[in-house]
Amino acid sequence: MKYCAFWMRGFPQGAVMRAIDWQGLLQRQREEYRKVVFTRTELANLAGARPESLSVALQRLVKKGVLVRYASARYGLPGAVAPEDLVPTLDSSAYLTGLYALYRHRLVTQAPTEIVCFSKRRHNRSRVRQTTLGRMVFICVESEGYAMPREGVLASPEQALCDYVFLCRKRGVAAASLVTFRNLDRLDSRVLDATLPRYSATVRHEVAQILGHP
Repeated sequence: MKYCAFWMRGFPQGAVMRAIDWQGLLQRQREEYRKVVFTRTELANLAGARPESLSVALQRLVKKGVLVRYASARYGLPGAVAPEDLVPTLDSSAYLTGLYALYRHRLVTQAPTEIVCFSKRRHNRSRVRQTTLGRMVFICVESEGYAMPREGVLASPEQALCDYVFLCRKRGVAAASLVTFRNLDRLDSRVLDATLPRYSATVRHEVAQILGHP
């Protein structure tokens, strides 16, 4: 990636990085390379230090409010990280969908209590991640129900609706009984027609009912 050259330069070996130095380096990463989430190894590269020697410094920076620990071993500047930035660093095959995406697209009135991500990976014990941005749940989906968005990691309105109905059916509940839908007239019928064939007949039927189609 583009920022690799910057990482190679790093900070002068042996120099002591002050809080203002960290802020400047990370702000430049954000402005020049749009990178806002950093692992401990990446921060160590910036500091010219070994990752294992950085723990105390990171704790100090978090305590001072210079850095935020957004998830386990994932750091960034305060207010600089959104779920769309964090999720790819936790699972490169995951995308944001379901109620979270519907709410972001203003298609439901209820705010989500968790951030659902569909993935190709089985996370086992790490399936649920507590982050400063909210509780993230990674759900492994079979190939026919999984489709990474063409752009970014946020499902389109049409895909989010289908994924939400799919997930509700797996849990044995009707989607319309849990949320109040709105602005459904904004959905692109061509995108929806191209998306629906990936799902079962029961999902397609429920989506049609939600949209008021015969």
